Amino acid sequence: MNKLLQRVVTAVVLLAVLLLVFFRLPPPAAVGLIGAFISIAAWEWSGFLGTRAFAGRATYVLALMLGMAASVWLIPAQVPLLPMLWLSLAWWGCAFVWLLYYPTRIRPEIGALCGFLVIIPAWAAIVALLSLPERGAEYVLFVLVLVWAADIGAYFVGRRFGRRKLAPQVSPGKTWEGFVGGLAASAGAAVAGAWWFGLPALQLLAVGLTVGAISVVGDLTVSMFKRNAGLKDSGNLFPGHGGVLDRVDSVTAAVPLFALEFIWLGWLGP
Repeated sequence: MNKLLQRVVTAVVLLAVLLLVFFRLPPPAAVGLIGAFISIAAWEWSGFLGTRAFAGRATYVLALMLGMAASVWLIPAQVPLLPMLWLSLAWWGCAFVWLLYYPTRIRPEIGALCGFLVIIPAWAAIVALLSLPERGAEYVLFVLVLVWAADIGAYFVGRRFGRRKLAPQVSPGKTWEGFVGGLAASAGAAVAGAWWFGLPALQLLAVGLTVGAISVVGDLTVSMFKRNAGLKDSGNLFPGHGGVLDRVDSVTAAVPLFALEFIWLGWLGP
């Protein structure tokens, strides 16, 4: 089986599993399974921190899991979601600037802090969306579709027309042409979403473009940490796809911005 076909088969299986989780399981069970999935991503992130010791990595993952549990308990009952989403946006803005100056050495303690900034806001945003009494699961699936569209559009346009490298020090395969193709695909998915949800097309088009753009920042940021750690993939859980972080790197940046913009536009409560 060639690599592209392997990736397609894995993606189809993952999509089927996600549909079952989102639309057939009770929300608490869905949140629990997604939490387990993200905990694997936390383990993979611990591999970026310069230690192979199981105890050290396990301690870091436990701390992240406690942070995830605390966010579920605190948000939104004790603390509103909005400040965490603003913090996430600020972090991804910093990550974008950081990418411009790479290669730079990333100290383990900085990498550890960044893991919290990457994983916990994304987790909190997914839980908040899934907890919505109406269309919550659909919103989560929709933001995933926006990210997938950006990824697929970038892949095929980049392969056909790619010439100018987007971030050669971080991800040599990505091109500006692919980036534009990804944005176009994400915009198309957003317009389709406007029809599906009955929301204003122009506003949702802006959401699609910004979510598609920040998803690239998420992808490149995780690639930067992998390169700093000397790794090609974050793991090998999925054939042809690498680890969990290799699949959700774009999503970690996209979901918090998606939730923040839906709050701005008055489509979600604060």
